[in-house]
Amino acid sequence: MDQAKKNVALLCTTQALLFTNNTILIAINGLAGYALAADKSLATLPVTSYVIGAALTTLPVSHLMRRVGRVNGFTLGTLIGIIGAMICGYAVYSHAFWTLCLGTLVMGIYNASGQYYRFAAADVASGDFKSKAISLVMAGGLVGGVLGPETSKFTKDLLPAEFLGSYLALIGFCVIALVLQRMMHIPRLTAAEQKDHGRPLREIARHPAFIVAVLSGTVGYGVMNLLMTATPLAMKSCAHPFSDAAFVIQWHVIAMFAPSFVTGTLIKRFGVRSILFTGVLLNFACVAIALSGVDVMHFWLALVMLGVGWNFMFLGATTLLTETHTPSEKAKVQGANDMAIFITMAVSSASSGWLFSARGWELMNYGAIPFLLVTGLAILFLNRRPWPVAPSSRT
Repeated sequence: MDQAKKNVALLCTTQALLFTNNTILIAINGLAGYALAADKSLATLPVTSYVIGAALTTLPVSHLMRRVGRVNGFTLGTLIGIIGAMICGYAVYSHAFWTLCLGTLVMGIYNASGQYYRFAAADVASGDFKSKAISLVMAGGLVGGVLGPETSKFTKDLLPAEFLGSYLALIGFCVIALVLQRMMHIPRLTAAEQKDHGRPLREIARHPAFIVAVLSGTVGYGVMNLLMTATPLAMKSCAHPFSDAAFVIQWHVIAMFAPSFVTGTLIKRFGVRSILFTGVLLNFACVAIALSGVDVMHFWLALVMLGVGWNFMFLGATTLLTETHTPSEKAKVQGANDMAIFITMAVSSASSGWLFSARGWELMNYGAIPFLLVTGLAILFLNRRPWPVAPSSRT
């Protein structure tokens, strides 16, 4: 196995561990928040805190990696994730809602650092292999889609305090990730690239390709997070048991990452803009199905469509973004992109609990439509203009 493929395999595995933890948190954070919060409209605040922690640190993490390298950045983020999991465990043991929010906020730093696994794949892959490398790394999340919900079901009542076992299980997955990260060999910026800061971000941000890449990534993640976060609560209100909610979330995460085995190939064959637009259409299909009924199969099929739509939009956006910057510009471009994504996720998570409590499941789905329309129109507009590739663009 050559060095590039070895790095991609390690990145794929650490991605699997990251999303195992993410899906555990998806399955339990809202329910743990609901159990601990005096005001039930704040039930999804631990989910929001997780996203806010990532939003506040994703840009600093990107610049830290510019200085110390990807591997050291990944390691530090994972160590902080272990601390966050310990805080969460203490919170549910002591029945402290705001401590739980603090713990998920700290864990958000781990999530922020792990989001750069996909960009690290672009760092180690050649031009022809780049889109496939990004897709293969994201495919690691498929393991999380299976292992995370199963772990949450097994550990939820394993210890006397509900959810304590689930939060402590996060630590074990982080430790395995630490070992694998130290086996990676990802090139750092050269001295010349360290000194060269490239074009100002405001100049890069004016390019249509950058705008479409960021818009697709933020809307794709925002809509997905809005509906996914509320799904366990919506299913609970419909008297569906926790096992059914875990089943739906499990298949949603599988749908998010299983297409990654072919998304890179599809991008090469049909073009990134076609894949982005297909992702928008799949999101519209999710909304239509969600509005058609509240049986378990309605939730299941809607969340499957949502997952595949997210995959096409997010991987397409990531691939497009890597064409808009040079190596010396990637820290600020990638950091700004992920900060926009996490801010959107924070807003969608914060509004999810309120919208569900105040207006219900239907309004949440209707609210996604305008954002999907704007994104679809932006992608169509990009088709009418040549791509503004960065000078000597490579990652």
